[in-house]
Amino acid sequence: MSDRYLGFANSNLGRRLVDALGLPSPAPLERWQAGRLRPVEGALVLGGGALAGYVETIAPRLTGECYSFNEPSLSSPAWVAGLGPKLKALVFDASHLSDSDQLKQLREFFQPLLRSLAPSAHVVILGRAPETLGDAHASVAQRALEGFSRSLGKELRNGATANLLYVGADAESGLEGALRFFLSPKSAFVSGQVLRLGHCATAVEDWTRPLAGRHALVTGAARGIGAAIAETLARDGAEVTLLDVPQAQKDLDAIAARLGGRALALDICAADAATQLIEALPGGLDIVVHNAGITRDKTLANMTPDYWDSVLAVNLKAPQVLTQALLDAGKLHDNARITLLASVSGIAGNRGQANYAASKAGLIGLAQAWAPTLAERGASINAVAPGFIETHMTGAMPMGLREAGRRLSSLGQGGLPQDVAEAIAWLSQPGAGAVNGQVLRVCGQALMGA
Repeated sequence: MSDRYLGFANSNLGRRLVDALGLPSPAPLERWQAGRLRPVEGALVLGGGALAGYVETIAPRLTGECYSFNEPSLSSPAWVAGLGPKLKALVFDASHLSDSDQLKQLREFFQPLLRSLAPSAHVVILGRAPETLGDAHASVAQRALEGFSRSLGKELRNGATANLLYVGADAESGLEGALRFFLSPKSAFVSGQVLRLGHCATAVEDWTRPLAGRHALVTGAARGIGAAIAETLARDGAEVTLLDVPQAQKDLDAIAARLGGRALALDICAADAATQLIEALPGGLDIVVHNAGITRDKTLANMTPDYWDSVLAVNLKAPQVLTQALLDAGKLHDNARITLLASVSGIAGNRGQANYAASKAGLIGLAQAWAPTLAERGASINAVAPGFIETHMTGAMPMGLREAGRRLSSLGQGGLPQDVAEAIAWLSQPGAGAVNGQVLRVCGQALMGA
């Protein structure tokens, strides 16, 4: 369903009324388009500590325009207020901040630049995970970055985003993949997020097709978010097996044919589902995306056993059973990437969704619990938690709830299935093993769970 308010708010008449009445004024978001050559189309400005110097070495692969600001150690030309171009991306390395007095460097870097941001600009702050630091003062300063980055994300306008990456001491090699995501339109609906990057021994060989040669399975792939995930993985070079219930066979066959993939009609809750899946995958898998899910909403006082059991079975138990079966049968290759579709409801809870929220929170727990074991094989498992995404399900919501879901975020609008798919495609890359056991919210920095 299209967001008519978004279109109205960006019309000539709409802008005047929205400003006069103090209503939300969401900006159209720039999203990734086929044929784009670089992650950043416009000026990238760097500043801060030593990691800024590392980013400068890879900057030519990110953008054709790189500048420095307040950092004489960088070789890029200095950006000058009033003379330089509008800014499409900012990267500030705050990993060197070791006490609270040094936090003023955040204001000194960002304040002069914010009024020069282009529409849909992307800001990334780099730091060190506080729990890894031996000095208490440094740990305090690094923890302060979370409050700063999330507040900055809520202050930005015109579709801009801000995110924080805690970079491990031996994790610099994972920065390029992360920046290719967070500085590009692929992260259009991701803001206010904090991720930790660790060491990853594998790397992307071809950035034009980062998933080339990798075999992927996507459940719930016949339509909506699942179909978008399959399309995006295939775009990035993966060979895709699309799984959905037998009732969706027609839609499943159509999208599989279009993508050159394979359709697999299977009830993931069937007693023999694991056996059927193993038999259907003789070559094994590099990527698994557990997207299949259902809702059966009722307040707990009115919830039937069937409503509870069916949601937990599809959303939580099936991913556990099928992933364990793939592991036991040796069908998950070394350096595999597993993504679980959670939800912001699993983080914040939601009235009338005790069963759904429990299942989605359980998936987050599954990612955290299995991460250490999978890391021994170079594999990773993460959860992606969408917020309000424009699908047939949200289109059926009452108008008042639908509008609230759209507006209660820093970006003031709903996301698209593509936004979720882009996040999963990044987490599926060989180099994305730098992220493991974590949750990435694709929610426009929704107030729910913030």
